[in-house]
Amino acid sequence: MLKRKMYDTLLAWKTQDKKECLLVKGARQIGKTYLIRAFGKNEYESFVEINFHEQKSLKIIFDGDKTAEEIYKRLTANIPGVKLIPGKTLIFLDEIQKCAGARTALKFLAEDGRYDVIASGSLLGLAYGKDDDREVKPVESIPVGYEKTVMMYSMDFEEFLWAYGYTNETIAYLKSFYDSKEKMPPEIHEKYESLLREYLVVGGMPEVVASFAQFKDFTKVQEIQDKILASYADDISQHAKGAEKVKVRQCYDSIPRQLAKENKKFKYSEVEHKATSRKFGDSVQWLRDANMAYMCYNTTIPTLPLKAYEKDNEFKLYIADTGLLLALFGFATKQALLNGTLKGFAKGGIYENFVAETLVKNGYTLHYYKKGDKSELEFLIEKNGEVIPIEVKAGNAATKSLDSFIDEFAPSVAIKLIGGNVGVADKKCTLPHFLAMFI
Repeated sequence: MLKRKMYDTLLAWKTQDKKECLLVKGARQIGKTYLIRAFGKNEYESFVEINFHEQKSLKIIFDGDKTAEEIYKRLTANIPGVKLIPGKTLIFLDEIQKCAGARTALKFLAEDGRYDVIASGSLLGLAYGKDDDREVKPVESIPVGYEKTVMMYSMDFEEFLWAYGYTNETIAYLKSFYDSKEKMPPEIHEKYESLLREYLVVGGMPEVVASFAQFKDFTKVQEIQDKILASYADDISQHAKGAEKVKVRQCYDSIPRQLAKENKKFKYSEVEHKATSRKFGDSVQWLRDANMAYMCYNTTIPTLPLKAYEKDNEFKLYIADTGLLLALFGFATKQALLNGTLKGFAKGGIYENFVAETLVKNGYTLHYYKKGDKSELEFLIEKNGEVIPIEVKAGNAATKSLDSFIDEFAPSVAIKLIGGNVGVADKKCTLPHFLAMFI
């Protein structure tokens, strides 16, 4: 079993004195079902799983009276041999978006408290009415205060290293260079630069990582990624409504092209000639709500709260898994990246996508800074009560944008992520890309 950080989140929830039901959100094929199933079987005496996509007949359990007593009575009537042990049973409601009654019932199951309940589903971020799946119906009552929502993502670089066999002690040694800001030995730096390039190509989708950890075969990696991308295309065709089906796909397919340009701001005209937000704005929002892409808004005033100064018509879009971005670029681009021969703006877009993905997985909201015609700073994050600027360079080029930002706004620290080693110059901290996982 691949080691996932989310497992510790599930354990922490399990040990709480007063628990809500847990709602695990995230894109398709990031390992939600597999992990929750393993958690239930490892940590409980009894585990009950209902998948509302595969077991449509079991929706009847959540019809009618929604008291916990009635629901558990119908559960035992419809699942022969089920064992319910107070305090020692986990009930897993998978694909819960397909059973509105089950979502409403979470309140009453949480109040009852005899059994732990975890719900999960894909495309849960889509507002009702934006999903064309006829099985998705309006929820009568969202169980506010009775469900705890957590986001799950594809595997990050640290989880990738775990899959490769690296221990926590080894990763702690790596973190020591981030903490001390001391230059690392060249052989260590080169080793993790190489591992990062492999991660960029493989990405963090669990099926892909598991295959690569076993076979070290990049051809198999591409095959599995192509299968995942095909399933995403199917999701768009099944869940986007009406004319949005084509437009959402067009927007998604345009992201690699836009990241391969010098100016990576998302332009509707790159999706279709002379197109505007009027035509494609809802499609972009659909991708965001489906957790297939991350939005990064321009913030023209770099002060807290960044959200208050967003320009909602100026943003970048990043693919939610960098491995899938590389799969969309194609095998030749992967080969060039692995061999260290990739050049041009696409290389910068790949590393920028990786940093965006890493920041999201670390809990940050994405913003960038560009005021007027001034040079652009790739990311701003809110940390420790202040705004921290982050500049991303595929190589180790000069940092005019970051230097200018430091001069104008005097942050306590500024981060430059590069293909080189660790270094500190006054307020500017230079780090190799792979240390971004510790930000």
